[in-house]
Amino acid sequence: MPQSRFLELAAARRSIRKFKSARVEREKLDLCLEAARLAPSACNAQPFRFIVLDEPAVKEKFCAAAFRGAYAVTKFAAAAPVIVAVVSDTGKLSAWFGNQVQDTNFRLMDIGIAAEHFVLAAAEQGLGTCWLGWFSARGAAKTLGLGTGKKTEVLLAVGYPDENPAPRTRKKIKEFASYNKL
Repeated sequence: MPQSRFLELAAARRSIRKFKSARVEREKLDLCLEAARLAPSACNAQPFRFIVLDEPAVKEKFCAAAFRGAYAVTKFAAAAPVIVAVVSDTGKLSAWFGNQVQDTNFRLMDIGIAAEHFVLAAAEQGLGTCWLGWFSARGAAKTLGLGTGKKTEVLLAVGYPDENPAPRTRKKIKEFASYNKL
């Protein structure tokens, strides 16, 4: 396969669960947010908000609510210097319409694309990230003051890695892709 800087970046990115305590520069976070902003979305609806929690007291309060009870297994993320809450706007008409007509949740697709742009931009700058889907959405909503029509879909733990996980085994291309037929 030809040399590709993008493939090198994608191959190097790991889910990080141990972070250094060093503060993450807002310039780096802003670059990640710019990458998310540039992500495509259905009908250009951009049905998301990225709420960056980098003030220790604010982040601690949020983590106490989001990683309690059955969700305590993900409390390792509280040690990350930054938590990013990716919040969806469930009231966007284009996302609702696509879901009704095509039975496809375009809102979640759009959030996935934007969040992946964010984490790849983070990796390019030497930051580690971990996607979190296991958290108290109710606790997150209450702490963030989310109103009707807003939902925290995913959390991203962000910081400088304090571990270097080994690469995971991936399927060969022929195991998940084909040309012109299943």
